[in-house]
Amino acid sequence: MTDRLSADFMGAKQPEHERLRRGQLSTLDISAATMANIGPAMSFYFGAGFLFITAGKAAPLTIVVAIIAIAFLGNTLSEFTKVLPSTGGFISFVGKTFGGRTAVTTALMTGAGYIVAMASVIAIVGGFFQIVMQYYNVAGLKSVPWIVWTLIFLVFAVITMIRGISISTRVAGIFFAFEMVVMLVVSVAALIKFHSHINFQPFEPKNITNGFKGLAEGFPLAVYLFIGWENSAALAEETDNPRKNVPKAVFASIAIMGTAYLLFAFSTIVGFKDNVGALGGAAIPFLSVAHGVIGGLVFFALLAGMTSTLGAMIAGTNSQARLIFNAGREGLLPKFIGKVDDTRRTPVNALFIFLGIALLIIGGWGLGHIFGGHANSGSMSAINFFVESSTFGTILVLLVYGLSNLALPFYYRKYHPELFNIVRHGVLPMIGVVFIAFPIYYLAKPGQPNPYDWFPWVALAFIVVAVIYASILVSRDPGLGDRVGSIVADE
Repeated sequence: MTDRLSADFMGAKQPEHERLRRGQLSTLDISAATMANIGPAMSFYFGAGFLFITAGKAAPLTIVVAIIAIAFLGNTLSEFTKVLPSTGGFISFVGKTFGGRTAVTTALMTGAGYIVAMASVIAIVGGFFQIVMQYYNVAGLKSVPWIVWTLIFLVFAVITMIRGISISTRVAGIFFAFEMVVMLVVSVAALIKFHSHINFQPFEPKNITNGFKGLAEGFPLAVYLFIGWENSAALAEETDNPRKNVPKAVFASIAIMGTAYLLFAFSTIVGFKDNVGALGGAAIPFLSVAHGVIGGLVFFALLAGMTSTLGAMIAGTNSQARLIFNAGREGLLPKFIGKVDDTRRTPVNALFIFLGIALLIIGGWGLGHIFGGHANSGSMSAINFFVESSTFGTILVLLVYGLSNLALPFYYRKYHPELFNIVRHGVLPMIGVVFIAFPIYYLAKPGQPNPYDWFPWVALAFIVVAVIYASILVSRDPGLGDRVGSIVADE
């Protein structure tokens, strides 16, 4: 009788309508969604040029260091998920460790960071399609503003996402598979055609431009290439056996994407015949390589860019909106965010809030340029917004990564002392903190051009406001801290 009453009480505490539909996704599903969120074509197309400018021929070494850094973060996420699989991801992990105020602050930082970063992806969907129309000089379409295409593709993405996680994950996975096949074909073809230029100089430290400084300056962007690697944690509630499958998906995604990026970077260097100057000056180096191999490959490479941006938008919004959804149902954010659709069990409110704020950011950025007298300049391009928005969002996301690494040893000592391992729960997360400190420093250091020079100050101001809000909220609701991480994915 006591057990029955206890079960009834727990059922009342966590009403079914606030739960997502469980067991819909396999390890393959969440791995594909994670890699689609990373968006290798989108990330590499727009990031490779800067990597080669900063590190020169040895840019692949920057990627190697980023792989190592992300692997340390992967350890932290996996160790948390083994004992606390949660749709809240880092918010639940950090909040459960350090209490309600930190949980609310982390929820706001995580939500803001991901929304700003996703705004860059939403914009580049339309911006890249505009590039395709201009490349092929399509009459009547090449002059259509990129924001129009962005809104059209966003409607498609929203319809896909609200229909359910299985359908949207499958769509994102298909898009990812296509872009990977195209990029692999271009890379292998480049290595075959320009095989006389194959050498191992890109992996020799002596070839890094400006030595450690060049490596460090490109490191933040190399890390950004992997943003989205943590996607699978937010899908824990809808994943079969999340305690095992999420860690598998995390490390599989890091390994596959790391290997792929190294191949893409190496083949790009070979495709440019070791001409680093020309490589750094190319708008999108990989597309230039595709054109140099076989002219017809450019069409498929451009199409891969489109599927990549769409896949990243769908997969990224799916997972990141679930983070704020979980924060809403646990009371860290307004409750209405934590509601699901009664039929499809999707967090519709969180999806619309997430995407609505992202659109407001894009609109605010555009109005700022108009009233600032820059409406007719190239500064209003989607690519410019992509770079600026993703940079600012990355600052907040990296800080959350750092907090998660700091939290791991404290969490295990507090809740699972019998499982504490000095290497996995002590040494590795602290090394992860050191790795994360480097990109944070280079994104926040003084002397950067406008508007990047004020991004750190805006981030700091946001954090201060978040801490104040968190303190007020927790003082009004002292039990909030107990609810953090209370909704375990597989319970």
